[in-house]
Amino acid sequence: MKQALTISDYANQIHLHSPYIASTPSGKSKEALLNSLLLALGLESAPTYADKRRALHAKLNTLHPQVLDAQNIETLNQLLQLELNEKQVISANSTAVLNNIKGTALSVWQGDITTIATDAIVNAANSQMLGCFSPLHACIDNAIHSAAGVQLRDDCNTIMQLQGFDEPTGAVKVTRAYNLPSKFVLHTVGPIANGNASPQHRLALAKAYESCLQACAEMPQINSIAFCGISTGVFGFPAHIAAQIAVNTVGQWLHKHPNTINKVVFNVYSHADNELYKPLVANAK
Repeated sequence: MKQALTISDYANQIHLHSPYIASTPSGKSKEALLNSLLLALGLESAPTYADKRRALHAKLNTLHPQVLDAQNIETLNQLLQLELNEKQVISANSTAVLNNIKGTALSVWQGDITTIATDAIVNAANSQMLGCFSPLHACIDNAIHSAAGVQLRDDCNTIMQLQGFDEPTGAVKVTRAYNLPSKFVLHTVGPIANGNASPQHRLALAKAYESCLQACAEMPQINSIAFCGISTGVFGFPAHIAAQIAVNTVGQWLHKHPNTINKVVFNVYSHADNELYKPLVANAK
């Protein structure tokens, strides 16, 4: 069986350990930046700003890696930075602590993972690792890539070209987070359960969480991480079983690796998931 690349195999090619320096505002308005990008991408204008932004979002979802040139990437980065400044960003350190295991504080936070300021967030990726190519698709992969910018897809493409084969289930790759408030994105491929969490699916899901934590242990820059509900979206892993596996796996790993990470946040999007995770985290051993 082929071995997936480790962090050290690709870190230099994507400048992983060089802090991303956000674009300096040019003084141009969001609409001026947006109009410039629409023109560069050959898109027709639309009657409202919202319509224009939606058209850009859809186009970028389908854009192949390394297509946008440096000038237009800079324009996009400026637009995304202006949008980030308008969001209500929350610090991972401000999320309420429900438990503490071997020096690591555990929290549950309900909200948009692209608005949490933490060292790393987890992206539920597919095996091609390039993000979602379905225009405006409401998956976390699409949300993260859209808010980060095209450099995220470019980095993932560089890694996958080096690897030469699809990412195995349960493995992880790390990129910088670009225009997100976090510093890094951990892209992991969870099992496709389609509603049936077999023993193999459960082991694979646990491995995805372990791989993310191990990546954090290998990178001293990462002291806090926000997990999404891996595989519980379009991959169809039953949410209540996935939550138990997530919390149990994280707890077991922390017992084996004390004082490795300062904060683990379980990010949930729905009220139902919030109510599901809180008692599990509070009672984790």
